[in-house]
Amino acid sequence: MDHTVAMQHAIALAEKGLGKTAPNPIVGAVIIDAAGNVVGEGFHDRVNSADHAEVVAIKAAGNKAVGAMIVVTLEPCNHTGSTGPCVQAIIDAGITTVVFAVADPNAVADGGTDALRAAGITVVEGVLKEDAAFSNRAWLMKIKKGRPFFSWKVAATLDGKVAAADGTSKWITNETSRVDVQVLRRQADAILVGTNTVIADDPHLIPRGDFVGYGANPIRVICGEQTLPTAAKVFDNAADTVVVASKDLDVLVEKLNELGVNHVFVEAGPTLGSAMLDGCLLDELIMYQAPTLLGTGKHFFAFDYPTTITDQMRMDHLSTVVLDGDVKSAYRIRNGE
Repeated sequence: MDHTVAMQHAIALAEKGLGKTAPNPIVGAVIIDAAGNVVGEGFHDRVNSADHAEVVAIKAAGNKAVGAMIVVTLEPCNHTGSTGPCVQAIIDAGITTVVFAVADPNAVADGGTDALRAAGITVVEGVLKEDAAFSNRAWLMKIKKGRPFFSWKVAATLDGKVAAADGTSKWITNETSRVDVQVLRRQADAILVGTNTVIADDPHLIPRGDFVGYGANPIRVICGEQTLPTAAKVFDNAADTVVVASKDLDVLVEKLNELGVNHVFVEAGPTLGSAMLDGCLLDELIMYQAPTLLGTGKHFFAFDYPTTITDQMRMDHLSTVVLDGDVKSAYRIRNGE
């Protein structure tokens, strides 16, 4: 198994930790012996263990780690937090080569490469760096900007409507799309809506489907100043619910930072979603479009000031897939970058 194939496997392992590592990053690790055989692997999963991915893989490899190579999606940490430094665990295991994708941008934990080389270990950097960074984009964004990564999910008609003129909105997209949304919910650390969404739709905001053993449900966060019904589904005991009784987005970000979340899945309507987009708080748009037209109704996004064609907000297309007739597209929001 070469570096690239091993890193692809490590990235896939890391993604198994989505929604289960905050405030830590997702990380995957694979240990390969001199014959090219995988002798240990693992990923970070705070729900079930405090061990980092490297330590999980080392424990799985046992004595076979001696003289082996470890392939890891993030530069091994060089600090003591809730666990010891992964660098020391690698040295103690007798591993002779470390291959990683993304350098650790966290000033608290960096220095791993220098420490490994000082111990006589060969270090190879940057293998599948872009792929690994995309998988770990939520945590990397949090380190870069000091706030969580926000993905806005929108289900709309081809003409961009999220509700009919009478306010009805269920269901625009098909069942296949709605099942796909549950996976994205499960991979997030928090689900965010505005107070109007709770009042109008009474959503539960709990991932549906077979997620047995996955861990606690994402935190439900409600933002806005309207009074909420005490009997709303979001106040049951299926998950923690936090109400941010403010329209100030700085207050919202401050609270989310206190919660330690990496990735926020935004299921807000046009009012909150548009305010966040206008305020450069959204990083990703995930658009589910049904092959239907409404003509009149509520648009999913609107500025509250006049615009001209040069005011278009350009986005970078990431992916598109067809889900039984619905079209799901993901876009990176540049936020002035």
